[in-house]
Amino acid sequence: MLKIAVIGTGRIGRMHAENIAAHPRAALAGVYDIHTPSATEVAEKLEVPQFESVEAVLASPEVDAILIASSTATHADLIEAAVAVGKPVLCEKPIDLSLDRVNACAARIKDSNVPIMLGFVRRLDSGHAGVREAITSGRIGDLHQVIITSRDPDMAPDAYMEVSGGIFRDMTIHDFDMARFILGEEVTEVAATGSRLVKPELMEKLDDYDTVTVVLKTASGKQAIINNSRRAVYGYDQRVEAFGSAGMAISENHAMTKVRLFGADHTESAPPLLNFFIERYDPAFAAEIGAFVDAVEQGTQPPMTFEDGRQALILAEAAIKSAKEGRTILTKDIG
Repeated sequence: MLKIAVIGTGRIGRMHAENIAAHPRAALAGVYDIHTPSATEVAEKLEVPQFESVEAVLASPEVDAILIASSTATHADLIEAAVAVGKPVLCEKPIDLSLDRVNACAARIKDSNVPIMLGFVRRLDSGHAGVREAITSGRIGDLHQVIITSRDPDMAPDAYMEVSGGIFRDMTIHDFDMARFILGEEVTEVAATGSRLVKPELMEKLDDYDTVTVVLKTASGKQAIINNSRRAVYGYDQRVEAFGSAGMAISENHAMTKVRLFGADHTESAPPLLNFFIERYDPAFAAEIGAFVDAVEQGTQPPMTFEDGRQALILAEAAIKSAKEGRTILTKDIG
């Protein structure tokens, strides 16, 4: 039984804590958050200890591993601290908003064999993983193009947007990882464009975008096209398509039910899409805990590694540069 402590008890930290508590091969060792009332609520609900500090989490003999769900600015420091005391880590994305900080963290932990897993949970979605399997098994022939659609149901609060690091580091970073996962090759070229169509005043203030398209290319010529929007009035839009020489594989959206209605004034009327990421990827989040436990107990490489997090951030930095300068960026020139 792997005893895992959760640092950070906001929305996603609470979800992780509940998943750990429910997992048959994991135990929730306790929780900590700098916002004490939040941690108290989760600790009391799940009947687990509430740690008084990060240091107490790291020092506890009752903690085998740590799940980091605190603010992004704390991730790299906590990874380094956990590795220093030999505790495996499952960390939410991104590692940091600064590629320099991520590279420094990589240098500090490079000689450690402590497992570090990044929270790119979409790799564990059965539909997305099925698209990847259709490629590796040869069922769609040689892969030519990947199309990734990712649109949020609405803008996050302004206060969140102001510290998010921008759409490429905050939102598209999941899609950069998905592109690398589906392509099976490293991206060599990035061309991105951004617009301010949903909330232009805020985006202008933040020098950010709410609507973006990115074209990625590998050395062999494979392409991935990513399209993002901060607001889709019909719900959380999550689709992945892989097109190859012998066919195509698609991972579709998830709706509240699979019922389709037909009538005199409509055909195939469908229920709304699942509202947001926790609902849409609920089975994948549960599988994530199992994958982490497997990696720690079996001494295997986690399915999403620290390097995957670093590579996704390199693509984000290339996209930012491309959108600002209006030109294609070579990834070898980043980082």
